[in-house]
Amino acid sequence: MKITRYLRSALVALFLVLTLVTTSACSAAPKADQSALSPSSAYSQLERGDTAAGQNFGNWVVQTANGLVQDAYVRDNDKLGVVISPQVRPNEVRPLARSLVQGFHHNFPNRDVSVLVYAPDKQLILTANYDQTTRQVEYQ
Repeated sequence: MKITRYLRSALVALFLVLTLVTTSACSAAPKADQSALSPSSAYSQLERGDTAAGQNFGNWVVQTANGLVQDAYVRDNDKLGVVISPQVRPNEVRPLARSLVQGFHHNFPNRDVSVLVYAPDKQLILTANYDQTTRQVEYQ
């Protein structure tokens, strides 16, 4: 029974790593001029990211997570916050966070990045910090 749980966690983590690393989070579509947007539409641009690249990555995470991530946001291109769905088991949170850190760092290289994982009730449950100099992930 433990082997099947371990295999499931490993497969989820592997799937997310492959998805996040091999798929580009940036779209080639032209960006709208922010000055031409109304205040309400400008606010909607900040929902998933405070930069165009962050907005694209936040949207991409939610779209490609296959229901594991309900919502995502990127701040300052070095902080990714995700709200996981209820179907994510507690033993799958850390592998999911590690996969997200790897994909996030791949899209925003040469910097320390953090992934904040929130439960469906929006309570912070895990923070994964990637240190660029040591290339290690530290969990809090």
